[in-house]
Amino acid sequence: MNSVTNGPAPDRRRPVVGICARTAPVTLQGGDLVVSLALQSHVAFLAEAGCTPLLLPLAPGAEEIVGRLDGLLVPGGPDLDPALYGAPAHPATRAPDPDADRAELALVGRALEAGLPLLAICRGMQLLNVLHGGTLHQHLSDVTGHDGHRPRTADFTLGRQPLKLAPGSLIAAVLDEDEPETACHHHQAVDRLGSGLTVTGRAGDGTVEAVEVMDHPFAIGVQWESGYTPDKRLHQALAHAARRLRKETSAAFSIH
Repeated sequence: MNSVTNGPAPDRRRPVVGICARTAPVTLQGGDLVVSLALQSHVAFLAEAGCTPLLLPLAPGAEEIVGRLDGLLVPGGPDLDPALYGAPAHPATRAPDPDADRAELALVGRALEAGLPLLAICRGMQLLNVLHGGTLHQHLSDVTGHDGHRPRTADFTLGRQPLKLAPGSLIAAVLDEDEPETACHHHQAVDRLGSGLTVTGRAGDGTVEAVEVMDHPFAIGVQWESGYTPDKRLHQALAHAARRLRKETSAAFSIH
């Protein structure tokens, strides 16, 4: 007896989630090189959650890949060029790359226009704010009077700050705990909030630690170093949103 199926076959392909690349000097086989790279935990967490991670170098035209993506992760990295938000550079502002900034702004802007799920981490959240017309505190300790968000130690040390989340927010649903805290390492932070964003998380000293894009299904920015700890919840939430978008897109194509 032949089986009969109704409707199109489900799309079983893994969602593709882009990861914005960072550049860094490395020494390989005795040679000094500059490479495009991503934190391996971002790759591993997304792959474990059922996605195919795709490294996206920040070259002109990077935004043209958006139509082939189901989600986007914008990781931490160097400071943004203060000229992007009309400010002179603070002495502590380090390693801005205006060309990479412009490419990443174009990529994130196109992703948001397309409704892609977006997770923006550390620098990524700062870029999200600048994209929406916001500004940054260029050296946070000048504002808070302490270095708790980026401890001054010989080794890379994560600061731990109590985190207050907005009830009913996406980030509160993702973390789902009574007393969350950050694992952060940043010296810059949101100053004036950009248009179309809402603050959904603050540290105990008032520093903005999470924002969300209003009227978007899933676009979250977090100031802490997601990916530097074993906590996979944000990556899993991004993967879930990417799968949902792929299913919705597949269903829309099958109707037409």
